[in-house]
Amino acid sequence: MAKIIPESELILNADGSVYHLKLLPEDLADTVITVGDPDRVPLVSQYFDEIEIKKQKREIVTHTGRVGNKRISVLSTGMGTDNIDIVLTELDALVNIDLKKRVAKDQLRSLDIVRLGTAGALQNDIQVDDVVASTYAVGFDGMLHSYQTQASEFETQLCQVVDRYFEAYAALVKPYVSSGAQTLVERFTSFCVTGLTATCNGFYGPQARHIRIEPAFPDLLDKMSDFNYETYRFANFEMETSGIYGLASALGHRACSLSAIVANRKTGKFSRDPKAVIDKMIRQALAALT
Repeated sequence: MAKIIPESELILNADGSVYHLKLLPEDLADTVITVGDPDRVPLVSQYFDEIEIKKQKREIVTHTGRVGNKRISVLSTGMGTDNIDIVLTELDALVNIDLKKRVAKDQLRSLDIVRLGTAGALQNDIQVDDVVASTYAVGFDGMLHSYQTQASEFETQLCQVVDRYFEAYAALVKPYVSSGAQTLVERFTSFCVTGLTATCNGFYGPQARHIRIEPAFPDLLDKMSDFNYETYRFANFEMETSGIYGLASALGHRACSLSAIVANRKTGKFSRDPKAVIDKMIRQALAALT
């Protein structure tokens, strides 16, 4: 007999929608674009030929519509993998849980999930205004350790190398490695730089920014930039990709993370027109998806 999920574990709104996203199953497309900033949702949906649905709860804004015959949902997650835990879990519930009976469906559905975010580059040769497609993400955020997941052989090997290389830092944050869906990542490589992404649990100290308080690991930026394993190096810092990749993989979905490079942490440069590079990434991503 199927396990019934208690009301306290999967909370629904009065209209039957999932609690945080405020979405019903029919509101969601099979292709989902996630953005951090709620204001970025209409920057994506402005290129839809038709917008069917607009919903919002707190910082989570969702637009679902069509580009040609392709149905796409775009929703904001807010910043950080703590929010990703909520969003990915509820996206999966929308497609793989019978919300009325509160049981998992016999036939599971897979989503294509594409993050369109921003990030800081970790290499001198990755230019401001480039776009990075993350092949693997190294999570320094801790979120995925709350779940029982199965790492691939390469993910395990890479994690062991990261553990040894970062030593004291790794002992505190206990990194994990999660993979993007290769077939989905490959759809964007024609206009992207590829590499490892470091996902951190904050923007300032966790990414070795020094404003007034000294960071605990002042050499972290240089160590990130110097890391090399086989053909892999860190391309960028950001705050969501490892959580998206880890949960998507565990739940049977396909995920890819694209990051517009608005800053280069090695050179200290910042984009002169970040809105333009974000808009270009959106248009290129939509073209690749449709």
